[in-house]
Amino acid sequence: MAEPQILRWEWSSSPAIRAEQAGMLAHAFLNEGLADELRDEARLVLISLVEDPSELVRRTLAEHFANSDKVPHYMVHILAEDQQDIAEIVLARSPLLTDAELIDCAATSETFGQKAIALRTNVSAAVAAALAEIGTVEVLISLAGNPGAELLDSTLHRMIERHGHHKELREALLARPNLSPAVRSFLAGTAAVALASDLIENDGVTKEKAEILACDARDRSNLRLAIETSYEQRAARAFVTYLRKSGQLTAGLLLRGLFCGHKELLELALCELTGWPRARVASHMAAAQSAGFATLYQKAKMPESLLPAFVSGLQALTDLRLGNPVEMQLQMPLIHRALEACLSKNASHQDPVIASLRHLEAEAACEEARAFHSLLIAPPKVRQAMGSLLALLPGVCREAEVTLIGEPESAEDLAVLADIKIDFEALAAAIAAA
Repeated sequence: MAEPQILRWEWSSSPAIRAEQAGMLAHAFLNEGLADELRDEARLVLISLVEDPSELVRRTLAEHFANSDKVPHYMVHILAEDQQDIAEIVLARSPLLTDAELIDCAATSETFGQKAIALRTNVSAAVAAALAEIGTVEVLISLAGNPGAELLDSTLHRMIERHGHHKELREALLARPNLSPAVRSFLAGTAAVALASDLIENDGVTKEKAEILACDARDRSNLRLAIETSYEQRAARAFVTYLRKSGQLTAGLLLRGLFCGHKELLELALCELTGWPRARVASHMAAAQSAGFATLYQKAKMPESLLPAFVSGLQALTDLRLGNPVEMQLQMPLIHRALEACLSKNASHQDPVIASLRHLEAEAACEEARAFHSLLIAPPKVRQAMGSLLALLPGVCREAEVTLIGEPESAEDLAVLADIKIDFEALAAAIAAA
């Protein structure tokens, strides 16, 4: 009986020839191009080739086996434990590798192998969690940018805890759709800490001033998230619970929200801190100057020194008929009412409460100036309309014209200039120039 053709393998051939023959044999094996009596011999030859001393031969087999579910599982397993440039081929694509195998490979692989796993078409929650624990920042950036990766909030938090100080990772995470408010808040807080550290190290800003800037940036972000979630009651309550558990549900944040006209955050916070039903809390807030609100406030263990500020702020909202805005710009009339109330209780301008209110007053003034500046750089048609309106005002010359400070290059530039979101890089530059 003649020896099967497949067993007449030229093992002494050059690596290039063996690689070419290995590719042909793998193709025939996977595409059922062999007679039944030759398949087992082919399998034995392929097993030998999977451990061939030539990297070129093994890489050729990895390329052929990576996308197939017809190759024997053990061949893929052997290749997955090969040197990195070969292993990453099957780690990135093989449908046969289980979560347990991928997690084991991630634990023993270097960055390239872990990155290959992170970029798989589908990455399970378990594999993603393992990568979050051990992956380098480069691996986590790849994982964050993979829409096929199942990233639970716990995994996202771990990624941010380990490498959130890297701007590239934060940007990759923020680009993911449907991030929960809790994760976005954690990202913003991490960004604020990174900014503070950068200001101290590179711009000579004092630690105390940098911490104030970081706190303000974090509170602005949390307030924006609170406003965005306010339209869905369950999401809003869940976010307030997160703020409490993470230590971010501070009186400063609630006061900022109130001075922006957003009293719903205060309402939900008082419910969270006291356990009282929302209707009861709302009724006491509607009568802010009553003993009932003072009792509610004390029950929530809020700072006693800030009670006059909250009372005057709530009363001013009613008197001035300011509702819950979708924007987060500080309202100067509310801050002035609070200042008057606190100064009437304590005339000392050195009082920490007064200092805090003055800080918010200065911030509100800057916001007003920023909004005014955005009008000054309006497109020509808008400036022309503004000039026409100004000409109708008493005492204004008909030739009055809005001064052009700068012309935005595009509509996108104008939109950015009009946006009052905190810009960490711009803030850093402004502080450095101060």
